[in-house]
Amino acid sequence: MVNLKIGLECHAQLLTKSKLFCPCSTDYHNAEPNTHVCATCLGLPGALPVVNRRALRYGIKIALALGCTVQQETIFYRKNYYYPDLPRGYQITQYDFPIAFDGLVRIESEDGGDGGGKEREIRITRVHMEEDPGRLVYRGTIDTATYALVDYNRSGIPLAEIVTEPDLRSPKEARTFLNKLRSILEYLDVFDGDLEGAMRVDANISIEGGERAEVKNISSFKGVEKALYFEITRQKNMLRRGLTVKQETRHYDEVRGITLSMRTKEFEHDYRYFPEPDLVPIRIAPYVEEVRQEIPELPDEKKLRFIEQYSITKEHANSLTFDLHTADFYEAVASKSDPKLSATWIADVLKGELNYRALSMREASTMISPDEFVAILRYLKQGVITERGATEIIREMLDHGGTPKEIIGKKGLGSIGSDAIETAIEAVIKENESAVQDYQMGKKEALNFLVGQVMKHTRGRAEPKVVRAMLDERMRK
Repeated sequence: MVNLKIGLECHAQLLTKSKLFCPCSTDYHNAEPNTHVCATCLGLPGALPVVNRRALRYGIKIALALGCTVQQETIFYRKNYYYPDLPRGYQITQYDFPIAFDGLVRIESEDGGDGGGKEREIRITRVHMEEDPGRLVYRGTIDTATYALVDYNRSGIPLAEIVTEPDLRSPKEARTFLNKLRSILEYLDVFDGDLEGAMRVDANISIEGGERAEVKNISSFKGVEKALYFEITRQKNMLRRGLTVKQETRHYDEVRGITLSMRTKEFEHDYRYFPEPDLVPIRIAPYVEEVRQEIPELPDEKKLRFIEQYSITKEHANSLTFDLHTADFYEAVASKSDPKLSATWIADVLKGELNYRALSMREASTMISPDEFVAILRYLKQGVITERGATEIIREMLDHGGTPKEIIGKKGLGSIGSDAIETAIEAVIKENESAVQDYQMGKKEALNFLVGQVMKHTRGRAEPKVVRAMLDERMRK
């Protein structure tokens, strides 16, 4: 077993209306380049920073939700390095006095069974604030581009950086952690993971016998997993050949699925950190208890409550509390319908249809309201429609709209009675004598074929379980 260490540095853009040190709008995603800028975020001489109070409160909120110890005061520093997307030649960040230290996030590891594996704790080293740099747009890949364009719209966007200890055991576990962290941040209403570039990750990885490599600015959780798998293979191959794995910074090329060396890894003293002279130390202790009262029920707490209150399975509770929109949708449906039936149809059927269409629950709730979903389940329980019919209604509403009642009438999805099923069974038996004989000779798979034929005769309007029972009884006679 290879001794593998993985740690993550997660940079989450905060949902403030203005930037960290200036009043420029943070709503830049569909804007023309360099239109959300001012003298401060462009680093022009004489422009002074002013700290965004809401961003600071969001940072405290994140730290408390992660179980961190919040500091009495925090200080901003200058991190000095040159890069084209950093107009001042330094980044305003935090160093010796971040917002908080020593937290943890619980995840279900890939080891073991019982609905996802054994729970593990991933330690959080620190939470601190910093400004986002600008954005380089390469013409070609990073190693072949003849030039790059610079967009400073992103410069100064408030970031919360969450740094883990090297507690992660595999790329898959790293992705699990990132999904859990995203869920917590969205519950806190300080972050929107659907926005492009909302979270970027620096992944640190080392294998016993080699130095640590840092893969910078990975923009997707899937990309983090793939980059780490590539690095494991690269570093293993180097060690097998007797080569030295040196400490360096690497870039992940998402198109080719490889990492590329950017530069030899810098050390802390290379950045020449010193306190930002234009910003005074900030006492944050007086805000902590006030911010603590704003923290909502978080995913782990909600999961346990769902299991206890609604008597649903752990697997369904995990699925339903993964994001806040799904949890809210479920509770709205469960308050007016059978909670267990609601959990099954939302976690297994609705989410499956959404994944197939690459839709989020936030988008789905504009197509199917909780009350409409309650109506679908009511029709199902009353026997007005079959399970297949209920699934067809959900698909039709997601693809083309309409109400459950309209779709039942338009598509003829109303279920049929036992007399109609009996008629269909008699027709199928006459048309498929060989299959009937096979079943009577003990070939149980023949029954599946005959059930399928009855479902065709009834155009899917019969419940398969009912058809199977009636057909089996008829054949035994």
